[in-house]
Amino acid sequence: MNPLIGIGLKIISTFAFLAMSTLVKLASSDMPIGELMFFRAFFALVPLGLWLWWTDELRSAVKTTRLSGHLVRSISGSGGMYFGFASLALLPLPDATAIGYLAPLVATVLASFLLKEDVRPNRWFAVGVGFLGTLVMVAPHMAQRDVSAFLTAGPALGALAGMTASACNGFSSIQIRKLAQIERTGTIVFYFLLVTSTIGLFLSLFAWQQPTPHQMVLLVCSGFLGGIGQILITSSYRFADASVIVSFEYTSLVWAVAIGFFLFGDIPHPAVFAGAAIVIASGLYVVYRERRMSQARHAAHHPLTETLL
Repeated sequence: MNPLIGIGLKIISTFAFLAMSTLVKLASSDMPIGELMFFRAFFALVPLGLWLWWTDELRSAVKTTRLSGHLVRSISGSGGMYFGFASLALLPLPDATAIGYLAPLVATVLASFLLKEDVRPNRWFAVGVGFLGTLVMVAPHMAQRDVSAFLTAGPALGALAGMTASACNGFSSIQIRKLAQIERTGTIVFYFLLVTSTIGLFLSLFAWQQPTPHQMVLLVCSGFLGGIGQILITSSYRFADASVIVSFEYTSLVWAVAIGFFLFGDIPHPAVFAGAAIVIASGLYVVYRERRMSQARHAAHHPLTETLL
């Protein structure tokens, strides 16, 4: 294993995903979200298929004995994509990106209840602090106390959509953990893209809007970038431990602030930076504790190895 290669692939993947989000935001001004989902998922199948063919896993990726598990994971992931795209359309890019950092904390909570993982008090405290950080981030967007603000296209609805996306993505990550024990990575990604493109097409069936040539280029490229990002992030875990790789997810905020400023003229509210710092610190602490617990379990099963180290 070469951690530097893994970290490099992870950082490049965060840029690929953020570039994808940027293209979706540029194309989302007057297009149905379902249609955006369809293009994002369908055209991501192209680089995924080429990668599976290159690694000689194309046939095996289609085979599965856990179709119901893939459906649950794909539907929850589709929900995360739907609400995530809604958040992108209604919020500045850095804000929507920062709110997405809530997903790993949601996954920690759900892991306790659904996977029966042992979540100790200090991790619960970190999760609680992270949720408070999210409230700090969304506070400027929810300054209007009128309930109607959440029913009309605006920042309040965008913040709510972002938090809903994080909840869906957190649940989806739990399903991925369960599937990863018995299924190949390529199989999990293939069925997710297949189901998501089908759901997106169904949602936009009666509201389909023919993209302009400019929008078509943006949407097709967003799909390619999404597929490339998925390949890069999958490959990164072959070179470094997950606890190391996950820590670099937060570099996406640097890209988001830069792209948001130069392309959209977005200047994040100071509360977004403050809340993001709290959520990132909480997330990193959770990753740190998970790594320590993993090392402790390894030491318990391999005491001689631990002594030699």
